[in-house]
Amino acid sequence: MADNLTLKALSRLLLYPEAALQDAAPHLAEALTEDGRLDAPTRLGLMPLLRSLTGEDLYDLQEAYVSLFDRTRRLSLHLFEHVHGESRDRGQAMVDLAALYTQGGLAIDANELPDFLPLFLEFAATRPEAEAQALLADVDHILATLEERLNARGSLYAAVLTAVRHLAGAEAEAPDTSATAPAPAPTPHTEDLTALDLNALDKEWEETAVTFGPGDAASCGVDRFRTQLRAAQRDARHPARQPAA
Repeated sequence: MADNLTLKALSRLLLYPEAALQDAAPHLAEALTEDGRLDAPTRLGLMPLLRSLTGEDLYDLQEAYVSLFDRTRRLSLHLFEHVHGESRDRGQAMVDLAALYTQGGLAIDANELPDFLPLFLEFAATRPEAEAQALLADVDHILATLEERLNARGSLYAAVLTAVRHLAGAEAEAPDTSATAPAPAPTPHTEDLTALDLNALDKEWEETAVTFGPGDAASCGVDRFRTQLRAAQRDARHPARQPAA
C-alpha cells in the first residue's frame, strides 16, 4: 500500500521550520503536484507558503511560526487542546490515540504528543484511502476553526488547513437518502473529538499565553525553545507586535 504523499507533504509543512524543511520545500511542491490528490486551486494556494519557506530567512520563519502557533491556545496544533483543554480527560485521550498509532505500526518518540496535528496527518497518510479520509473527517470541525482563524490573521498556513479539509471530502459521495443503515459509530480515538465546544473553550482561554519553561524545552526542542524566548523578548520590546485575537 503506497503512502499518501500529499498528506505527508502537508504534515511536513506544518512542522517548525528548520533548514531541512527549507531544503525539502521544492520536493514537497513536486510531491503535491505529482500525487494528484489536490485540485489545481487548492494546490496553487500552497505555493506562497512554499515560496516563503525557500526564500525567507530561517530565523524569521521560526519566529513567525512560534508567534503563530506557540503563543496562543486558539491556534494550537494539538487537537485535544481544542477538545479537552487542561481537563483530566485529555490524558486518557492521548493514551488511546497513541495506542491507535502503535496498532497501525507508527512508532512515536516518548516526548511526542500524539495529538500534534502533523503527527496525526503522518499517521493518516499511512492508512488506506477510505480510513484516512474518515480520520480527517472526524477532526474537520477543528480543522475548519483553525483554517478560519489563520485566514483571519492572513497567515499562509491557512492554505495547509484548506488542503487537508479538501482531502477529507475529496472522495465523499452524496448521501443516499434511500439507505436505512445507521451511521457508523465513532471510533474510540475520535469519539471525544465529536463533542467539541470551541466557543466555550475560547471564553475560558481568551488568548491565554503559553508559558515558556524547562518543560517546553523538553517537548519542543532546544532550538524551538530559544526561538520562543527570542519572540517573547521581541514582543516585550515592541508590544504592538503581539498577535491580535
